[in-house]
Amino acid sequence: MTKADLIAQVAKKAGLTSKAAKDSVNAIFTSMTDALKRGEKVVVTGFGTFMVRKRATRKGRNPQTGAEIQIPATKTPGFTAGKSLKRVIK
Repeated sequence: MTKADLIAQVAKKAGLTSKAAKDSVNAIFTSMTDALKRGEKVVVTGFGTFMVRKRATRKGRNPQTGAEIQIPATKTPGFTAGKSLKRVIK
């Protein structure tokens, strides 16, 4: 499902115009992104939890030379599915 498909489904199920549905979907994604930027969790009960995960500094190898390199610490987005979502998918 693409973002356009999601917008069409929201418009259909909520009885909204395409523009209103697009604005709603974009507002949700923007709000979630802003919360994650601040380091907050976004919990959607019954669906799952979005969070920022921290990856520690680690050693790696340059595939061309085989030399050992230091891979810096990073932050990545993460998602954990909720019980209801897991139950529906099974």
